[in-house]
Amino acid sequence: MASTTPAKTKTKVLKFDSEEDVAVALAKYTADLSEKYIKQKGSFSVVLSGGTLIDTLRKLVESPYKDSVDWSKWLIFWVDERVVPLDHEDSNYLLAWRGFLSKVPIPTSNIYAINDKKSPADAADDYEERLKHLVESKILPISDVTGFPKFDLMLLGMGPDGHVASLFPSRQHRYEKKRWVTFITDSPKPPPPRITFTFPVINSASEIAMVITGADLADTTKIALGDGQTPGSTPLPCCEVSAEGELTWFLDKDAASKL
Repeated sequence: MASTTPAKTKTKVLKFDSEEDVAVALAKYTADLSEKYIKQKGSFSVVLSGGTLIDTLRKLVESPYKDSVDWSKWLIFWVDERVVPLDHEDSNYLLAWRGFLSKVPIPTSNIYAINDKKSPADAADDYEERLKHLVESKILPISDVTGFPKFDLMLLGMGPDGHVASLFPSRQHRYEKKRWVTFITDSPKPPPPRITFTFPVINSASEIAMVITGADLADTTKIALGDGQTPGSTPLPCCEVSAEGELTWFLDKDAASKL
């Protein structure tokens, strides 16, 4: 059974007994938001990440959601991507394609993968320009609060070091405040070249789900949601995530074990 602990304004923390229970709840949460935003605005923009997130989305491609969700209205983006060919084993696109996108009828024209023929700097510029074109075409709205693009839902994870997207604790691009998409060529986690949304874009989202499972994330979860941050120290990137609407943490028992 899930339990809810209010952490701060517009933040919900949901704890589940198992990763399987997280997957069940995440599918319902996502399908409900899909219905809500398609009714409101005729489309549903979803930002994916890599790691275990795609596997935890597995219930969404099963009954009843496979048939009940209006997949034709979905727009798919990536919060970060490894600058490798799209068919490379390190590609977040390939991970999402195998585990999710190949199993539901989202139109190919609504799936916004990176241009894998470009350098990291050019791939970031290209992705940002494509987002700006979608804003100009009124396909993506702009946040009235921040002036950055406003996605309906971001599905995020984090690393044991507290990184979110490809915004790492020890890299300066986590502080980028003007760009929509930036790049990194020396990621501390391989592969080194990546592009990533910046925090102003991430934090302009209407809804964010932080999907955190596994005992290896218990210490970082405690820092993010408990009292683990040393006073005066630089906050971990995972501590800087917020949403314009609501931020919901989905935790299994192992990830929540030190709260």
